[in-house]
Amino acid sequence: MTEEHRHQLYPAVMRAAARVSVVVRSARGIDDRGLHVTNIEALSTALERLRPEPEATCLVDGFSLRRCKVPHRAVVGGDGTSAAIAAASVIAKVTRDRYMRGAAALHPGWGFDEHVGYSTPEHREAIERIGISPLHRRSFQSVAYSQLDLI
Repeated sequence: MTEEHRHQLYPAVMRAAARVSVVVRSARGIDDRGLHVTNIEALSTALERLRPEPEATCLVDGFSLRRCKVPHRAVVGGDGTSAAIAAASVIAKVTRDRYMRGAAALHPGWGFDEHVGYSTPEHREAIERIGISPLHRRSFQSVAYSQLDLI
């Protein structure tokens, strides 16, 4: 799904949603705990904040959440087979896009308003040119990072 299509769908997804929970984690937190662990913890927190009905089983994309108290079922490739997971993906990506566009004003020069944090040639060039920002994960394995002796 294109970014434009996600942004068009976002209002409809929000209107249709019974509950929404978005959890944000910092680059430093990801560096400290690792991306996978941080993602699993954030998803668990989001589900717990939703407070679904006791008889409900939530669907999650890809991984079982061992420590999560909310009944759930992992669906591999869930954003392609579950409307609920696809809707959650739209909310997450649009939220991230909006955050990165706002961060562009605080961190000029990296082009966050254009690539919204994805590893594009322009993003890698900005890192090579001016280094990394406080938003960049130091644990990210990148050629541009390694050229700056950051990993």
